Amino acid sequence: MPDRKRTACKRPTLVRATDVLVGYGSTVESAVCPPISVQVAPGQALAVVGANGTGKSTFLRAVAGLLEPLAGSIEVLGAPVDERARRFRAEVATVLDEDSYLPALTLREHLLLTARGHGATAVSDLVTEVVEEFGLAARQHALPTALSSGQRRRLLLASAFVRPRTLLVLDEPEQRLDAGMRDRLAQRLVAERAGGGGVVLATHDPVLVRTVATSALVIAEDAVRVVGPEQAASAIEAL
Repeated sequence: MPDRKRTACKRPTLVRATDVLVGYGSTVESAVCPPISVQVAPGQALAVVGANGTGKSTFLRAVAGLLEPLAGSIEVLGAPVDERARRFRAEVATVLDEDSYLPALTLREHLLLTARGHGATAVSDLVTEVVEEFGLAARQHALPTALSSGQRRRLLLASAFVRPRTLLVLDEPEQRLDAGMRDRLAQRLVAERAGGGGVVLATHDPVLVRTVATSALVIAEDAVRVVGPEQAASAIEAL
């Protein structure tokens, strides 16, 4: 399994959102959903669910430090979100809704660079393991532009798992994955929790919610609720 950055001391709450409003305007009136208050502790996974356009991805971007909340506060690893901070960059791994890669590097070179850049050890063996697990071994020497859409998505996910991390923030990680790969991803995320890490994922997959989540944030236009995985999975199925 990939290296982890862990400390012997008791870890703080990984994510703490308090009365957070998110949106792309400049005032609270432009918020895309009601206020969000939720916590994620080490060993927990929070699923963020709701219909398209309710603010799931917007909330994740705020957790990842890419969007300033309109109101309220977000702490990650016990400190206000700052994606420029060294600790934040070292311990928070994100896979959001856009492809991001260097076109001159092969798939394997991307993963080696990511692993080494974040201080992982035994990187060659680690990359080989993750490449095989994500079904990319046959394409590991190809450039990203030569990959299919699904293969590029798997490259992005693999990039999160070859680096040390404490918190994973994933926006619809099931996109463009077949059923078998979704199962493997789910087991990876279960192992993440078992190792003391945390996961925040927006998803439309009820199976992923039931398998991975320890709690869920259900976002609607008129209300935000923190519920159990089964209730959240049923909410997805009712959409």
